[in-house]
Amino acid sequence: MLVGGLPAAYAEQGRGDAILLLHGWGASAGLYAPLQQRLAKKYRVLALDFPGFGQSPEPPGAWDVDAYADFVLAFLARLQIESCALVGHSFGGRVILKLAARQLEAPRFPKLVLIDSAGIRRLPTKASLRKSRKYRWGRKFLALPPLRKAFPGAPERLRQKYGSADYRTASPLMRQILVKTVNEDLTPLLTRVQAPTLLIWGRGDADTPLIDGQLMEREIPGAGLVILENAGHFSFLEQQGQFLRVMESFFEV
Repeated sequence: MLVGGLPAAYAEQGRGDAILLLHGWGASAGLYAPLQQRLAKKYRVLALDFPGFGQSPEPPGAWDVDAYADFVLAFLARLQIESCALVGHSFGGRVILKLAARQLEAPRFPKLVLIDSAGIRRLPTKASLRKSRKYRWGRKFLALPPLRKAFPGAPERLRQKYGSADYRTASPLMRQILVKTVNEDLTPLLTRVQAPTLLIWGRGDADTPLIDGQLMEREIPGAGLVILENAGHFSFLEQQGQFLRVMESFFEV
């Protein structure tokens, strides 16, 4: 299906009120298959591949989070869905925060679920600052014409050594998008989220730590936090049974 001229891959199952599932960075809609099957007993459940992930091709330029939020709105409009609940993991949660904070769009989303959501930008640690400085210095050094000619593969090796796993595996365009994404702090938007919001977090999440979920619980009016033990950033997969039971309860399946 084309959305704003871009192919959009998605999976759809069930009938009833709509629920849209949004995946995290580097993932795809397929990770939600067990959840989609459970919720489809009562709902029309859609799982979308964001542009640049899964089966959806990359966007035409270096999008920011707002551009992804606009794409979600265009996707819903294309399917003539006027209202739906939103479920998002990590980057998907970041997009949901953007959508839910838009006052004109908020009534469209009666329920929200944020799973190990991204969106909180914290001050870098001393170790991460040192790592970043080494990368910047190395990049400038290797950009000198004699060295660039003598060691053409060195910049990529430098990125592999000092870049995050998401950055290392991304294409050049998606790296630009990732940098834009992680540098935007969505904390000021939290108090503007009005829909009932369920937060689900892995206690051992090292990518978006539990303190982020606790902050969202404090700042989002009426939000509730469920902590999954013995789980990390992909808590919905690592403790799938408990996660599915929580979701069935929240959506009254």
